[in-house]
Amino acid sequence: MEDASAAVVVDARGLVTGWSEGARRLTGHPAEEAVGRAVRELLAPDTPPSGTPMPSGRAVLRHRDGHPVPARLTVRPLLGADGTPAGHVITAEPPDTAEAPLTARAFQQASVAMSIFDSEQRFLGLNDVAFRIMGGHVQELLGQPYLDTVDEGADTLDIHRHLRRVVETGEPLHYETVTRAPSEVRSRAWNIEMWPVREASGEVIGTAIAAFDNTEQHRARRRLALLNEAATGIGTTLDVVRTAEELVEVLAPAFADFVAVDLLDWVLGADEPPAALPESGIVLRRVAHGSGSHESHGAAVHLGRTDVYPAYSPPARALRECRAVLARAGEPDFDRWIAERVAPAPAARPPIAAVHSLLAVPLRARGTTLGVAVAVRTVHPDGYVAEDAVLAEELASRAAVCVDNARRFARERTTALTLQHSLLPRGLPGQAAVEVAHRYLPSGSAAGIGGDWFDVIPLAGSRVALVVGDVVGHGIPSAATMGRLCMAVRTLADVDLPPDELLTHLDDLVTHLAAGDRDDIGELGATCLYAVYDPVSRHLSVAAAGHPAPALVLPDGTCRLIPVNAGPPLGVGGLPFEATELQLPEGSVVALYTDGLVEDRDRDIDRATDELRRALSVPADSLDALCDGVLKHVLPEEPGDDVALLLARTRALGADHVATRDVPSDPEEVGAARQWATAMLTAWGLDEIAFITELVVSELVTNAIRYGVPPVKLRLIRDRTLICEVADASSTSPHLRRAHAFDEGGRGLLLVAQLTQRWGSRQTGGGKTIWAEQPLPAPASPA
Repeated sequence: MEDASAAVVVDARGLVTGWSEGARRLTGHPAEEAVGRAVRELLAPDTPPSGTPMPSGRAVLRHRDGHPVPARLTVRPLLGADGTPAGHVITAEPPDTAEAPLTARAFQQASVAMSIFDSEQRFLGLNDVAFRIMGGHVQELLGQPYLDTVDEGADTLDIHRHLRRVVETGEPLHYETVTRAPSEVRSRAWNIEMWPVREASGEVIGTAIAAFDNTEQHRARRRLALLNEAATGIGTTLDVVRTAEELVEVLAPAFADFVAVDLLDWVLGADEPPAALPESGIVLRRVAHGSGSHESHGAAVHLGRTDVYPAYSPPARALRECRAVLARAGEPDFDRWIAERVAPAPAARPPIAAVHSLLAVPLRARGTTLGVAVAVRTVHPDGYVAEDAVLAEELASRAAVCVDNARRFARERTTALTLQHSLLPRGLPGQAAVEVAHRYLPSGSAAGIGGDWFDVIPLAGSRVALVVGDVVGHGIPSAATMGRLCMAVRTLADVDLPPDELLTHLDDLVTHLAAGDRDDIGELGATCLYAVYDPVSRHLSVAAAGHPAPALVLPDGTCRLIPVNAGPPLGVGGLPFEATELQLPEGSVVALYTDGLVEDRDRDIDRATDELRRALSVPADSLDALCDGVLKHVLPEEPGDDVALLLARTRALGADHVATRDVPSDPEEVGAARQWATAMLTAWGLDEIAFITELVVSELVTNAIRYGVPPVKLRLIRDRTLICEVADASSTSPHLRRAHAFDEGGRGLLLVAQLTQRWGSRQTGGGKTIWAEQPLPAPASPA
C-alpha cells in the first residue's frame, strides 16, 4: 500500500475491520479507535445510504477534529471463501488533477503559491508551487494547523496573525514579506494577497493566500535605493576620513552587518602613489568601520591603526586583482585568515569571529588603487553572491572617486597653505614706530585657501608701512599671485613711494600680469590697503584699492572707521587712488583686515562692522589678546573665506630722540653742522660713533649745498639705529658711482655707503631726503 493512499476494510455490516497507516494520516483516527466502528461514522456521516458502505468517486471526508478533507474514493467488493459478499475495501487518494475540472487544474498548476485554510488556519488545499515551498507531503500538510507545519519565526507569526485577522474582519490584506525557506539558500521576497472565503450566506468559513515571488524586483529596488543613497550620502565633504565613514553608513546595515574601510598610507599624506603594491604583505590603515548595531569594538583593527594583509587574504587579493573578491566560511584561505585575526585577541566578538560571508572590494579611482572596503555578514543569513559583488563594486567606485577628490583637495590645500605661509612674514622686524600683532586664518571651506596677506615694512626715518591685501579666487593660483603682489609691494616700498603712488604702480603691475594671461584674468584681481606711519610727526597716510577701510581705536577706547576713499580694485586700471592723511595720538591702535572678517553670504556687512568696532573697543591686556577677542566675537563658527587681521599700536619719538637743524646754503656751514652733530651725540651718550657720524654729516650736507636747492635741513633720529637725514628742495636723486683715479669728486656717497649700515633717498612733497643708518654701540657690560 502506497504512503500517498489510505485503505480501509469494511465487513458486510459496514463495520471497520482493517485500518491502514495512510487512513490514520488522512483522518487523524488511530487504528485502535477505528476498528469496530461504522465506516460512515468515521469518514462521511452525511453520505446518503446506498448499496455500498460509501460510493466511489469524489467525496469530502471528515477529519477527526472536524475539518473537511477532499479525496477520491474507490470502493471494491470483498468476497468470502464461498464467493459470497463479505464486505468492501475502500481506498482514498487525493483528487487526480488529470481528472479534475479546468478550474481545479488551473489552481494546481498556477505559477504563484496558493493555499486554502479553514477558519482555524488549517490547510485545506495547496497547489504545486506551495507544496514545493513548504517542502512537505500532501498527507502531512492537509488538515494540519499552519503553525505546526513551519518553523517558528517572525515571518511565520506574521502570516498566522494576518490569517486570523482576515477571518475576524472579513477584509482582504496585501503586504510584502521577506522569508527564507529551509530548502532555499537565499531569502526571497513575496507579495502576499489574503482574502476571505465565504459561504453563500456571507459567513467567512476560511481564507485563501496567493504569494507572488517578488525577489528580483525587491533586490532591484534595494540596489537602486543603495545607489541613490550613495549618490546623495557619499562625498558631502572634501575630507578623506569622513568620505570613508559615509561609505560605511551606506553599507551597514542595509548591505552588511559590519563594514571596514582601509586605505593605503600615501592617500592620507602628501606622497605620490607607489609604482606597485608590495609582494609579501600590504599595509593598510583603518580609517572607518561600523556595524548595524553601532558596536565596532570587536573589530580586529582599531581606527587609525595599520594592519598587514597577507597575500592570500581577501582584501589583498582584491587590491592585486582589482576586482571584488567573495569569501565564505569553510574555504581554507578564508578560515586561516580569520583564525589569525582572532588569535591575537581571543575575546574578540563579532564581526570578526562569527563571519560566515565576506566581500572585499578595491577602492580605485582614475586608474589608481586607494584602498579596500570589506563587507562581512555575521547575523544576516544570506551569503554574498556574484550580483552583490557587482553592486558593491559600483558603490565602491563612487566612493573611491569622492575619496580621491578629497585627497587631491587636501593635497592642493596643503600646498597652497605651505606656499602662503612661506610668503607671509614669519617674524616682524623690530622698529620703534608701532607695536604689532597679527592673525591669519585659512578658509576651511571647499573653495580652498584664498590669497589674503599682510606685511609690516620698515621704512627710512623710523617710519613703517602697514599692508593688507586679498587676491581674488582660491587655491594655488591665488597663493602664487599673492606672492607676486607681496614682493612687488616690498620692492615699491623700498623706493619709498607715497601710498597713493605705490597703489598706482601696483595697479599697473596687475594689469600687465592680466594682459599676459587672458585665460586667468579673473584670478589676477586683488584689493590692497597701504598705510605709512611716521612716529616723529605721528602722521598716518592711508590709501586703498577696493579694500575695506581700517578701524582706529583711540587711547580713550573709542573706535571708528578711518574715512578712506576705497578706490578701484587692482587690475581695473586708468583710475586714480587717493590718500587719507591724519595725525594720531600716541597709543592709538590701527586695525587692518581683509573682507573675510566682516563679509559673508549669510551676514549683513554693516552689522558685522559694528561687531568689529565693539570688539576692538573692549579693553585687553595685550594686542595679541585683542586679536583673539576680535576673531572670537566677529567671526562665524565656519568662516567662508580667509581672514587676515593686523593690529598696530602707534608710538611716538619725542624731542629726546629727534634733533633738527636748518643749514644755510653756504659751504662754510658744513663745519658748524659737524660740530652740532657731535654735540648731539655726546648728549645722547653716543661718542663711540661720533667720528663716523661727522664724516656722514659732512658728505651729505656738502652734497646738499653743492648740488641741491635750499632750504637744507639736517635731522638726527636716535631709534634702534642712528639715522642721519639731509633734506633739500631738489627732486634730483643722487646715485652711487665709482670715481676714477684723477677725479676730484664722486667719492662721497661711496664713503657713506661703506661707513653706514644702509643708506638711501626718498622723494618728499618739497624735494628729497637723503638718509643713512648707523648701528648703535653695544651697551656697556655691568662689570
